Amino acid sequence: MVAKVRTVAFRGIDVLDIDVEVQIASGLPAFTIVGLPDKAVGESKERVRAALHAMGLALPAKRMTVNLAPADVTKEGSHYDLPIALGLLVAMEVLPQDEISQFYALGELGLDGSLREVTGVLPAAIQAQSNGCGIIVPQESGREAAWAGEIEILAPKSLLQLINHFKGVQVLARPEARLEDDTAQMVRDLASVKGQESAKRALEITAAGGHNLLMIGPPGSGKSMLASCLPSLLPSLSPREALETSIIHSLAGTLPAGGLLRTRPFRDPHHSASQPALIGGGHKAQPGEISLAHHGVLFLDELPEFAKATLESLRQPLETGETLVARVNYHVTYPARFQLVAAMNPCRCGYFGQAGEECTKAPRCAEDYQSKLSGPLLDRIDLQVEVPPLSIDDLAKAPTGESSATVAARVARARAIQKARFDSLGAPERMRVNGDAQDKILEEIAQMEESAEKLLRQAAEKLKLSARSWYRMLRVARTIADLDGAPDKIGAAHIAEALSYRRLRLADL
Repeated sequence: MVAKVRTVAFRGIDVLDIDVEVQIASGLPAFTIVGLPDKAVGESKERVRAALHAMGLALPAKRMTVNLAPADVTKEGSHYDLPIALGLLVAMEVLPQDEISQFYALGELGLDGSLREVTGVLPAAIQAQSNGCGIIVPQESGREAAWAGEIEILAPKSLLQLINHFKGVQVLARPEARLEDDTAQMVRDLASVKGQESAKRALEITAAGGHNLLMIGPPGSGKSMLASCLPSLLPSLSPREALETSIIHSLAGTLPAGGLLRTRPFRDPHHSASQPALIGGGHKAQPGEISLAHHGVLFLDELPEFAKATLESLRQPLETGETLVARVNYHVTYPARFQLVAAMNPCRCGYFGQAGEECTKAPRCAEDYQSKLSGPLLDRIDLQVEVPPLSIDDLAKAPTGESSATVAARVARARAIQKARFDSLGAPERMRVNGDAQDKILEEIAQMEESAEKLLRQAAEKLKLSARSWYRMLRVARTIADLDGAPDKIGAAHIAEALSYRRLRLADL
């Protein structure tokens, strides 16, 4: 008899069906796992053996073979422990094959027979639901699996509880899909930022249109504080966005206990982060920071301090909204539709342009420092604003600004205008803000008045704007017009404000 248990393997965000086949035959005692298992899967036989021993069950003194089919797919992770154990229990006639075949199984076993949570439960549960099956997961992962919808879920605390359930001795209740209260994760309010009205306006435009933003200023001018306020201006994740983002975080093992993300991600990796950490990759092709920031914000502080190759690798994801991790045997694609917010000092010492504070190497130090950012990368950043320092007197006299709630209301109205416009034009689902507009859709939504077009053409000739910069100026101007409640054509004032956020490097002056 060959016992079969269903489980899954992950390739990026794609879920592959895996059959765990277990055979107990006569021969010299052995326990063999085949089917391209990695180190963690190969070691599962010791965890399974110890878990069964803890329950008073001994493996038979026969030849036991576990095949993970299809055999040409690499199997990685500790979640194969539970399906292997269940396959052995079926082969030993402890559990019925017909009932086990109705479930997918994922879970790591402890030596005492307890079940520990694993990554990827949410996409695995969705796969099980699409195939009309239930799923067996550890107790800690049950609420995550419950978000897959109407699906039978068994979430035992230990392997013994699961056996008792199938024997009819114990009943396992279905876990509830309940969200945790995330008030403790509330972000900074915009009212806490004193002054910097120009930067606040740029932040509002960034939030309303889904644009990218670069802030340049000396240390202590408030760049990081402003960036941390951006999530408070953005609307909550839609159900579709929440599911997409939560699947990525489930695979990365960063999903909160509640099971789904409620707020937009805000990722701020250190400038020492490697290219695989930022873009994705590594031995198991894990999602990087840009994918963990999907439908959220990626904040890169001290932008020029990142490795040049790491920064240049951002160019393609900023355009396509996804990242491709290439390996010899396979390619993995992760979604990466994020807003880039970056901050930098004007020079290495940080005080270029500040009388009495800049170093003796100015302006050469500023030119060298800013030249670390390539033109193609800066071309993909829609708004580039100066964040000047504020004196103590300015801080003391500055009135309390608008709260995040007030600005977020304007952002929500502008986004509602954009969504209605895209819906009326039959735009793809991924286009819901001006920053995503492409091709003919952009031409439709960014029609200009005659004076506005003349101003933009003059600026393009004088500033030598690239074609990409031209279209990005149109997107920003369209967002400014939406914030002003101008539903039709873009005016000259909107173009002028969009151009004011286009900063030239020292080399261009």
